[in-house]
Amino acid sequence: MENNQNTEIQQQISKPAAKLPIIAITQGDTNGVGYEVIFKAFETNAMFEICIPVVYGWPKAALFHKKTLELPVNFNEIKNVADAKEGCLNLLNCGDEEVKINFGNPSPEAGRAAFSALERAVDDCVAGRVDALITAPINKADIQSDDFHFAGHTEYLESKAQGEALMILMNRLMRVALVTTHLSIADVAKHITQEVVEKKIQLFYNALRTDFLLPAPRIAVLGLNPHNGDNGLMGDEEENIVKPAVQAMKEKGIPCFGPYPADGFFGAAMYTHFDGILAMYHDQGLTPFKALSMDDGVNFTAGLSIVRTSPDHGTAYDIAGKNLASPQSMREAIYAAIDITRNRVADENAKTNPLPKLFNDRREDDASRRRAPENPKNEESKE
Repeated sequence: MENNQNTEIQQQISKPAAKLPIIAITQGDTNGVGYEVIFKAFETNAMFEICIPVVYGWPKAALFHKKTLELPVNFNEIKNVADAKEGCLNLLNCGDEEVKINFGNPSPEAGRAAFSALERAVDDCVAGRVDALITAPINKADIQSDDFHFAGHTEYLESKAQGEALMILMNRLMRVALVTTHLSIADVAKHITQEVVEKKIQLFYNALRTDFLLPAPRIAVLGLNPHNGDNGLMGDEEENIVKPAVQAMKEKGIPCFGPYPADGFFGAAMYTHFDGILAMYHDQGLTPFKALSMDDGVNFTAGLSIVRTSPDHGTAYDIAGKNLASPQSMREAIYAAIDITRNRVADENAKTNPLPKLFNDRREDDASRRRAPENPKNEESKE
């Protein structure tokens, strides 16, 4: 008996430690707060215990930010991700050129620097050399070129990785996904069809199960028009597009509900009853999300073969170079990337192991007995 115990203990001692995930972080716009929030996020040594960070950027720009902001950070400069070391902030050299940094001001030069870092990081992520990608904010106008002609990170990543992208904004209170992303209001309605809404519900459901390990996630779907169109007085998309899409996905076994008028939904805090909220367009989802998220919001690009997150803020030109930026959203983006990466591995393992699968099926049966309210209180807000 004693020999068996000794053997078991020895096996536990000799068992290799779990491999730390390698996390790629792009420098973003060098005239913004990208480097500041990255450096501040790793001011605590505890961050190095959960990942191996590799910042993709320009060393001279990084050094300029460090000196100007007087941040107590050191980095290990490398040329390839294979050279990254544990316990420190690695900086992968994406350009030796001088880059003129003018805090708070857009410039084509900063756009070129941002793209060079993004391109290299995405290549490494798609090739599997890193486990996840976190992108610092870019200026979407300045980064435009022959190689980058997209509305933002999401669309660029979709062109490089496998799958179909779904933008999800997440914090401790809610997860909000978008049917349409970077479109003008004038173009939103014509991009919303029953087929598109059904597809987004399916993508959202898949992400909630795989990336967040929710066995039976409940999804609220918002309407497009004020007051859900008021029976056709202000639009008929709810009756002709959204309701049929919700019903079709319910019949496929997805617990989705709606459409809900957005003002009543958020005003009555109905988001607390759901695992995910599907908004029709950018500001419909992001305005209440940002109003409620303080500084812990994270943008997650679901649906792709790679894991990508970003802090839920922009270049913050108004405070760039002033040492005023909070790193909290960047930290949350790093935490989320690590969690989602591990969840995908766990989900894949569960699919190949019948015992966890049986357990998950039982959890799903239990969860499906819960009922979400079909309509929020005071569904029609009065103006």
